[in-house]
Amino acid sequence: MFSELVDIKEDIDAELLNILLHDNSSNKNIIWATDNYKEYGIGFDFFAEITVDKIIGKYKDIIKPRSKKTKKEKNTRIKNNAEVFTPSWLCNEQNNLADEAWFGRKNVFNRIDKKSWITNYQKIDFKDLDWKEYVKSTRLEISCGEIPYLVSRYDTVTGKSIKIEDRIGLLDRKLRVVSENTKNEEDWIQWAIIAIKSVYGFDWQGDNVLLARENLLYTFIDYYNHKFNKKPELDLVKTVAQIVSWNIWQMDGIKYVIPNSCKNDKCQCEGCKNGKNKKHNGIYCRIMNWNTNRKVKFTTLLNKK
Repeated sequence: MFSELVDIKEDIDAELLNILLHDNSSNKNIIWATDNYKEYGIGFDFFAEITVDKIIGKYKDIIKPRSKKTKKEKNTRIKNNAEVFTPSWLCNEQNNLADEAWFGRKNVFNRIDKKSWITNYQKIDFKDLDWKEYVKSTRLEISCGEIPYLVSRYDTVTGKSIKIEDRIGLLDRKLRVVSENTKNEEDWIQWAIIAIKSVYGFDWQGDNVLLARENLLYTFIDYYNHKFNKKPELDLVKTVAQIVSWNIWQMDGIKYVIPNSCKNDKCQCEGCKNGKNKKHNGIYCRIMNWNTNRKVKFTTLLNKK
């Protein structure tokens, strides 16, 4: 099931990278939101925006998947951000539970085999259910890291790649269903985009946000290539990247604002002082409601007071 180690490199089209780096809440770029890179100098501190020139050329290898980080780097991130990534076998078990609830039966996409799984290679049988409703169903991965619950191009712990037929992410499952139930490229693209619009995730650290966005975008490319034996046109990839930049965003998951964006210089932020999540003076995060094509504050989707 597993093959070579996967190493993501930011060597894609510069315009595409700018899309993936854009923060739709601030209308700037995502920020580092960590001091892990401050040794590189100006432009790498906590509040600095991540720009294309900081991740290409001589800096092309500084952002890397967790599996490629040193033990010291991993321990620092665990200590500072409680960052511990879930292995794919465990993501699969939990995703299977979500699908068991949706389908009303077990082992739809695969069956668990100790700390691995055995894939069901037969076309998914929806019986009296509608495959389109499955593709449209909304999924959110909180504190998403490199989004191992949504896509599984590689195991986030071992770094080993996973063949497309054996992937277990929630979007992987949706795209598999799209491929099994569409007959032409136009329909496939339509429903693949619907699938991508249905999955969301957020994280505090900017490098994780970028890696997650890349993983989501590359997953679309992987499945397109697997289905049609060719690469998608760049304009299509950029369209998908725009969607990805909305659906994977940078956020403090407790305050619902851009990390450390609250101002406490003249007087303390009321939200920070009193724990009122709708009273922060920081930049509240916005996402796209794709049903209405309207930008909405993430807080409007919650029942918190």
